[in-house]
Amino acid sequence: MQTRAWWLLALGTIFPGTAQIIGGNRRLGRFALRFTLGNVVLLALALGIFLINKNWLFAIATVPFITTVLGWYLWFFGALFALLILDALRLSQLGRVQGRQRLILLLSFLMVGTLGTGGIVYAGTVSTTSASAIGSIFKQGGSTQPVDGRYNILLLGSDAGSDRFGVRPDSITVFSVSAATGRVAVIGIPRGLEHVPFSADSPLWKVYPNGWDCLNECLINALYKNVTDKHADLYPDAEKQGSTAGVEATKDAVEGVTGLKITSYVMIEMHAVTKLIDALGGVTIDVKQRLPIGGQADDGSDAKGWIEVGKQNMNGYTALWYARSRHGTSDFDRMKRQKEVEAAILKQMSPATIFSRFQQIAAAGTSLVTTDIPKDMLPTYLDLANKVKKRGMKVLDLVPSAGYHPGSPNYTKIRADVAKIIAQNK
Repeated sequence: MQTRAWWLLALGTIFPGTAQIIGGNRRLGRFALRFTLGNVVLLALALGIFLINKNWLFAIATVPFITTVLGWYLWFFGALFALLILDALRLSQLGRVQGRQRLILLLSFLMVGTLGTGGIVYAGTVSTTSASAIGSIFKQGGSTQPVDGRYNILLLGSDAGSDRFGVRPDSITVFSVSAATGRVAVIGIPRGLEHVPFSADSPLWKVYPNGWDCLNECLINALYKNVTDKHADLYPDAEKQGSTAGVEATKDAVEGVTGLKITSYVMIEMHAVTKLIDALGGVTIDVKQRLPIGGQADDGSDAKGWIEVGKQNMNGYTALWYARSRHGTSDFDRMKRQKEVEAAILKQMSPATIFSRFQQIAAAGTSLVTTDIPKDMLPTYLDLANKVKKRGMKVLDLVPSAGYHPGSPNYTKIRADVAKIIAQNK
């Protein structure tokens, strides 16, 4: 009876339904076995598609309807698996097993049932949650075509806190990705860049033919609020395209600065980054300079706290202040720290971390990101993201230490240098 019980447990775990075929309700066993064989066929089909063209599998996996149905399917499978293990426990007749083996077998059945059912149900929850998150974030249909063989994605960090007057994208970065190789050139644009030009086909050309130029008031990050408040009518179709007038104006400004045509944008709400970092279990950063949390005084005398020097695991609140702390440091220091936080987040996003904390990450993501990237482009961008991890990124920050002066920028030089780094990363 002891040997029989172990076989029933093993067969019921590996091929659910076989325990019932051997010693129980064969009708239930046949149904469960067909279901199990169907799962094997689906897994083999998914593996075949992945080996032939993994983009096809990504495309299937990012369709909300399919992932929702898959979630329901897995929930049903989880309930069926629990029923089959409990029935196998009944069939094993542990009352006829002698000594300690009875307790060991009982605990083994319960462990397999709990872990198996929990794992399957959790996978179903991940599937339905991903469907909801994808639907909430990626609302646009259609596709995006590369320009000159590249996807130029504008990443904006919106730091619209309770102590800020309106939305101002304090972090402005262009990720230029080769559609063929996945090589990436990253252009970091300081928020205090002045005298920003516009091309003749930009709606802002009519209003600012000489560029966004009014001394220290016309910084590139202030354009968002200016257009939102005064010139939103210049971009009447922005909302239909999943954007805003402020975003479109910032796109035009960045195109004027870099000479690149922006194909899509992603806006990150910096305060929601705290939720994402907490969902990831924190990020590890090596702090080089003691930084104040909050406060207005340059000496940090009114700070709420301090971020000390040294390697440390930061929660979301601390990491956000590490990225945005400004007193006693420059905007260019902030740009560097923001990239450190971005890199730390990417490093923390291992498959194991994402799967184990998926619900928290997805919940943070829905309040974190707004974008006009069409959902049909997700497979393409996921494939490119895998290539980026292998090839790395080349960075060009338009900061004084690199020879660029935001107060008196040489846009001819900037565009030439952008073109050079693009050519090096084809």
